[in-house]
Amino acid sequence: MGEQPIFSTRAHVFQIDPTTKKNWVPTSKHAVTVSYFYDSTRNVYRIISLDGSKAIINSTITPNMTFTKTSQKFGQWADSRANTVYGLGFSSENHLLKFAEKFAEFKEAARLAKEKSQEKMELTSTPSQVTALKKNVLSVPHKVPPRVPHKVPPRVPLRVPVKNKESATGDLQSPLTPESINGTDDERGTTPEMPQHPPEPRPEPSQNQLPFSHSSSSINKHWEAELAALKGNNAKLTAALLESTANVKQWKQQLAAYQEEAERLHKRVTELECVSGQTPVIKSQKTELNQTIEELESALKAKEEELERLKEEVESANEFQTLKESLTHKLQETEERNQTLEAQLGELELHLEGSQLESEAFRKSLRSLLELLDGKIFELTELRDSLARLIEDSSS
Repeated sequence: MGEQPIFSTRAHVFQIDPTTKKNWVPTSKHAVTVSYFYDSTRNVYRIISLDGSKAIINSTITPNMTFTKTSQKFGQWADSRANTVYGLGFSSENHLLKFAEKFAEFKEAARLAKEKSQEKMELTSTPSQVTALKKNVLSVPHKVPPRVPHKVPPRVPLRVPVKNKESATGDLQSPLTPESINGTDDERGTTPEMPQHPPEPRPEPSQNQLPFSHSSSSINKHWEAELAALKGNNAKLTAALLESTANVKQWKQQLAAYQEEAERLHKRVTELECVSGQTPVIKSQKTELNQTIEELESALKAKEEELERLKEEVESANEFQTLKESLTHKLQETEERNQTLEAQLGELELHLEGSQLESEAFRKSLRSLLELLDGKIFELTELRDSLARLIEDSSS
């Protein structure tokens, strides 16, 4: 796989409004994953974020980009290729600082990669050198060594001088040039000259031997050695030609990539020129945005304070509710006890009424008994008086 994620975090994604260039437009309904990717084939770093299957961020990091921290949890950067400004809202300041640190790190890596590619381009051969090399290489294999005319040379000594042998080996070791391959004008037009010193005494040849047999064999060996050297050089040049052809294809691809990069840089320069004309407007927009952010932060702070106050009120209300529940429970217990006491009081009142009735009946019975007793006592008194009178009457 060409691209691999090297760092990921979660944040709310925003883009600048393309019409007003002032307001932020949220591109995700909730926090999404924002990742740094490294493309090893093109040696570039990208920031990519997906909301489902939709790519809401696809930004290639360049050395000219700058990640700006506008608040404790919000940062932004401008992408000239996408012609927009991206904004990220993080859940904490630590996440923002980590993302900004990675942005600076990969921006420096992109700058180093760009410088390395420029150095590599400078070290490669120029187009003129490539053309010269192609001419040099392509002109050699099509030439054929000259044919040696089969003329009967004059009578020469049988022994070939050592100097010629050294020159033959020297031809094999000499640097490869078109003259060494094709032969010079002297070599093509004349036969090698023999040394001028007097020949050494040698035995007379027999009558059956040809006078030029040894010189022909020496010349043939010389040209065989030359032919072997040419074959070896031809094989080397063929390999060099194939390698240079592959290099030419690679150079063409690099040239096309450099032309594409040059067009992109030209567009970038044009965009920067347009942006430079809008710098005062951007500064005023930035000032307004900073003021708006400060107002929102102060409003958020006030809301947080109000929220804390409401939390305290809720806690107090909870305490009051607990106290109310306990008092209600006690009141219910008191009411139940009161009802029990009222029932007992009713029973006591009934019992008291019964007791009063009984007491009244007892009093009535007592009165009747007293009246009866008074009657009996009166009767006894009358009986006593009558008995006393009888006694008095009897005694007299």
